[in-house]
Amino acid sequence: MPATRPRITFNEEGICNACQWAKEKRTIIDWDERWKVLQGICDKYRSKTGGFDVIVPVSGGKDSCYVAYKMKNELGMHPLLVNIVPPLMFEVGNKNLERLIAGGFDCVQVHPNPEVSRRIAAREFFGFGDPLLSWMISVRSVIFRTAIKFGIPFIMWGEEGEVEYGGLSQSKNNPIHDRNFELKILLSGNNPEKYLDEFSREELYFWLFPTQEEYEKAGIANMHFNYFDLWDQYRNYVLAKEKFGMEEKKGRNVGTYTNYAQTDTCLFDLHCYLMYLKFGFGRCTADACIDVRRGALDREQAVELIKKFDNAYPEPYIDKYLEYFQITREKFDEGLDKHANKNLFEKINGRWMPKFSVE
Repeated sequence: MPATRPRITFNEEGICNACQWAKEKRTIIDWDERWKVLQGICDKYRSKTGGFDVIVPVSGGKDSCYVAYKMKNELGMHPLLVNIVPPLMFEVGNKNLERLIAGGFDCVQVHPNPEVSRRIAAREFFGFGDPLLSWMISVRSVIFRTAIKFGIPFIMWGEEGEVEYGGLSQSKNNPIHDRNFELKILLSGNNPEKYLDEFSREELYFWLFPTQEEYEKAGIANMHFNYFDLWDQYRNYVLAKEKFGMEEKKGRNVGTYTNYAQTDTCLFDLHCYLMYLKFGFGRCTADACIDVRRGALDREQAVELIKKFDNAYPEPYIDKYLEYFQITREKFDEGLDKHANKNLFEKINGRWMPKFSVE
């Protein structure tokens, strides 16, 4: 991972904290002991009346399938799955969600106001440089509001990306994530209260977070499964395929060599391209680093894949983006231009090309 990744740190040997964690979790962490801790937490929140006792946010992808399966079948919990429908959803993602639910789960599905969602997404495409931010905010808000409404304070997400992929390392020793961590770190400081300059509180119901008082009063225990589990995305994919018949895309994802991850919305492809323009690493770098850390690739193989796939303009979905944002191609390109890191890229024949090389 490059030093341009937000919040990444390196030790005196130049090894990033994601690689440090990859070694620690295989050599230092006592996973049996952490699993016992999780069993104790589950016993604390287990319903005495047959009701739901944990909320598992799901997309139908490999990781949420894995967590849902483990919580129900190995920890004996009665999970309520909650899905927040993304815009521009892939059909394969929708089918995978249906397969997960059909595997024996109750699920609440929420469709946040599509017009509000679209306008926030367009605003953040130009403003923050992330068209997926509208959905990501609503995902967090809906989960917390559902926990409060249903009286289910225990929430179990998949992995906490800061620890796993190179960011803040504080969560590697603490399973609980509070409201401020969600807003300041996982949403990069984008407090949805800022949208009150354009929308009413009623319109923003599924974007605005519960207040700190509401959050604390509900006793929300907000956790990520990778604190208790030796996290492995490919292992999760194998389980999702075996237990729920998860399907991959017919071809590889734009900008990488994989076809089994992030199959919910094509806005993720634009999210990754903007990540590349802003920070100099794209979807292939993220995937290749994961595979190097789990021992599936060596560094030389990863570098070759990154050189081949990382700088991938999301050409297949441009028309969908223009229609969704209700903008012209020229305006779309202006949005990309605004966020391209001029220290890392130069525009050649209408496309941003890297000034750097990965070696």
